[in-house]
Amino acid sequence: MQTVQLGQTGLTISRLGFGGIPIQRIDQPGTRALLKAAHEGGINYIDTARAYTVSEAWIGQSLEELGLRDQFVLATKCRALTAAELEENLAASLKALRTDHIELYQLHNPSLQDLEVILAPGGALEALRKAKAEGVVGHIGITAHLAAVFERALDIPDFETIMFPYNIVEQQGAELIGRCARSGKGFIDMKPLAGGAIEDGRLALRYVLSNPAVTVCIPGMAAPEELARNLAAAEQTAPLTAEEQAACQKVRDALGTQFCRRCNYCAPCTVGIQIPSAFLFDGYISRYGLETWARQRYATLPVKASACIECGACETRCPYQLPIRRMLKEVAAHFGE
Repeated sequence: MQTVQLGQTGLTISRLGFGGIPIQRIDQPGTRALLKAAHEGGINYIDTARAYTVSEAWIGQSLEELGLRDQFVLATKCRALTAAELEENLAASLKALRTDHIELYQLHNPSLQDLEVILAPGGALEALRKAKAEGVVGHIGITAHLAAVFERALDIPDFETIMFPYNIVEQQGAELIGRCARSGKGFIDMKPLAGGAIEDGRLALRYVLSNPAVTVCIPGMAAPEELARNLAAAEQTAPLTAEEQAACQKVRDALGTQFCRRCNYCAPCTVGIQIPSAFLFDGYISRYGLETWARQRYATLPVKASACIECGACETRCPYQLPIRRMLKEVAAHFGE
């Protein structure tokens, strides 16, 4: 297993991390077995979040039972905007993970408007700075789905790591990833398999890990065969072959007209549908099998996909020429609204 420094944090981590979102669909004993095997395979970085329902708790219980807490770098995140909300979420994370410290605590996918609240007096960053000074949090990071948030985060010294989607088909952050590396911030790659849209997991991980600007990549894992496949892919450190590059292009050709990159260029929707979010939650059903979790999150959308009036304005703005109106009909059919 390759190991690297996580930006300028001083933490040495495996380039392949353990993504904790899909363990929600198994159980705690299964999580324990996976983490034991991950440790034996050389993985020492775990990603989870307050929003991932049982993920923190099952990871915390598993590490305690295995006696491996000190062998892993724990990274979690929450959607707090204010200092009070951050303190509440951090306390919950510590309790669930059964630990007195968390190596990396991240702000979970704030918008640009949210970020202003976070940075203001009384904002979440204020509480994170305090927790870091007290040793409860080792380092501070941020996650994003929009390139504009990624770019803004590059200019904020407190953020030692940035997490963003990057894979064979999602390239909206490619230039920013290079800037992230040059700035000394660690880059954490989420969705290396594009949320499961890329069927060839080995190729997907080979592509991501062939980029030296990617510090760590965190594919979600819920089955032993997924872990084994990911470990095998991470062992291959040679540059991509011509055949692999051609295979990557085939993936782009197959997904290029039907895949939402969450660039948000389609906004604003005439009737207020959060189009990328609708597609994201739909993907949690079709790609992760997390139907209950996806439905709970879809229910929070103030305007559902069925509200689409088919004006087509979004499609004129989509740089990937997605058939958004048709795709929204499919989402509405899946969720029943």
